[in-house]
Amino acid sequence: MVNWGIIGAILAPNMGGWVSTLTMRGQVKNPDGKAWYQLLKKPSWTPPPWLFGPAWTILYSGMGYASYIVYNECGGFTDASVLPLTLYGGQLILNWTWTPVFFGWHKIGLGLLHMLALDAAAVACTVSFYNVTPNTGYFMVPYLAWLAFATSLNYSIWVLNKPINEKKRDGDKFIGDN
Repeated sequence: MVNWGIIGAILAPNMGGWVSTLTMRGQVKNPDGKAWYQLLKKPSWTPPPWLFGPAWTILYSGMGYASYIVYNECGGFTDASVLPLTLYGGQLILNWTWTPVFFGWHKIGLGLLHMLALDAAAVACTVSFYNVTPNTGYFMVPYLAWLAFATSLNYSIWVLNKPINEKKRDGDKFIGDN
């Protein structure tokens, strides 16, 4: 028998992530044919672009499964599940909206602040999941580790490209300017 609840819980965060990545489509390219992100200075430890899709699929699937366990352990949408599932939904919204802020609007610094809010929300969600049943908290640990890495990457990109975030001086044109 197929458990459609588990499948839905796993697919839901992935679908939100897929929709979020649509903001990266149609990025304005410079005369060399490169998109805005490709022109940014990045640290040497930046992962290759192909890694992000599989990584996020695994992370979204793990957190989706954990949300199903919380839902199931609490007997559905009950008083016991309100806090952990609300925190889960909130951190997912922050997760999905980071991509448009960073890639769509080209706001590296705002993306970093957004990421810090996401980090806090994800930790709160993980603690609340753990309090329902420890296994759900463990499913969230890889996500927290990836977020710590992504926050460090966002910070490093922000530092390496600071002129983008500063006011223009004497008509300077910086990456991301139109």
